[in-house]
Amino acid sequence: MTAVKTQASRNDDGTAAVVPAMAPPIMVKRRRKPLTWDKASFFLVFLGLPLVIYLVFVIWPFIQAFGYSLTDWSGFSPNQNFIGLDNYAKIFTDDIFMKAMGNNILLVIFLPIITIILSLVLATLVTVGGSSKGQIKGLRNSSFYRVVSFFPYTIPAIAIGIMWGQIYDPSGGLLNGLLRGIGLEQFKDFAWLGNKDTAMIATMFVIVWGFVGFYMVLFVAGIKGIPAELFEAARIDGAGRFRTAVSITIPLIRDNIQTAYIYMGILALDAFVYMAALNSGGGPDNSTLVMSQQLFFTAFSKGQFGLASAMGVVLAVTTLIFSGLVFVVNRLTGGDKDVSN
Repeated sequence: MTAVKTQASRNDDGTAAVVPAMAPPIMVKRRRKPLTWDKASFFLVFLGLPLVIYLVFVIWPFIQAFGYSLTDWSGFSPNQNFIGLDNYAKIFTDDIFMKAMGNNILLVIFLPIITIILSLVLATLVTVGGSSKGQIKGLRNSSFYRVVSFFPYTIPAIAIGIMWGQIYDPSGGLLNGLLRGIGLEQFKDFAWLGNKDTAMIATMFVIVWGFVGFYMVLFVAGIKGIPAELFEAARIDGAGRFRTAVSITIPLIRDNIQTAYIYMGILALDAFVYMAALNSGGGPDNSTLVMSQQLFFTAFSKGQFGLASAMGVVLAVTTLIFSGLVFVVNRLTGGDKDVSN
C-alpha cells in the first residue's frame, strides 16, 4: 500500500483537521538511447559527408584565398612573400577598383528590384490576372506566355551576351535598324555599348531580359500555393488587383521574394559573364567594369594573384554582407511572422 502523508491544520472554529499533504513531483530521468549503427550511419552519410564536402570545397578555398591575399604571389612562381594587409590598402586606394565596386553597388540596387517587380507582375497576370468574374484564373493562353518568358533563361549567359552584342552593334545591329525604320534617324550608328551614358543601362536590360522569366516561374509556383478562397474573399470585399497583390500575394510569397532578391543580388555582385561578353574591356570610362572583371585582369593580365586574391576576398565579404542585410531587413519588417492565418 502507498502511504499518504498528512498534515494538521485548524478550522475556523479552532478544531483540528487533518488534510493530505501535497506529495513532491516525481522526477523521471529519461534514459538516453544507445547509439545504434543505423543512427551512426545516418549522421555519417547525411550530416558528416556534406559537412566535409562543404569544408573542403567551400571553406578551405576561401581560407587559401585569404592566405594568398597576404602575399605578393604572382601566380606562376613558388615565391610567396608575406606582405600583410598591403594588398587591401592598395585596392581601396585604386580608383579603377573603386569604380568597379561602385558599378557593382549600382547593379545590386537596381537589378533585383527591376527583375522582381517585372516577375511579380507577370506571375500575377498568368495566375490570378484574368477575368474579375467567375473562377480565379490567369490570362487566356497564360501557359504560352509562361513558356515564352522562361525561354531566355535556357540560353547560356555567354550566348545571350554575344547575341545582344550583335543587336546593339552600331552599324548593322537590329536595334538601330528598327529605330531608323520608325523614323528615328538620330540613332543611326549609335553605339549603345560605346557610350558611357547608355552602356550600363543597356547591359542591365540584357540581364533583366535573361532572368525575368525564371523568377516569374518561381513566383507562379508560390502564388499557386495560395488558397483561391483568399482571392475570392478579397474580390467580394471590393479589393482591386493592386490591393490584392499588396495585401495577399506579396505577404504570402515573401520567402520566395527574399530568395529571389538574394540570388539576383549575388548575380549583380558578380555579373562577370554578361559584362565580359558585352564589354570585355570594361566599357567606356570603365562604366560597366565590375569587381570580378578587375580581378580577372589583375590575375591573368598583370600576373598579380596575391592582389587578385584580395579582390576576391572583398567580393566574397561584400556578398555575405549583402545577404545578411537582406535577412535583417526582412526580419525587422516582420518577415519572420506567419501571415497565413
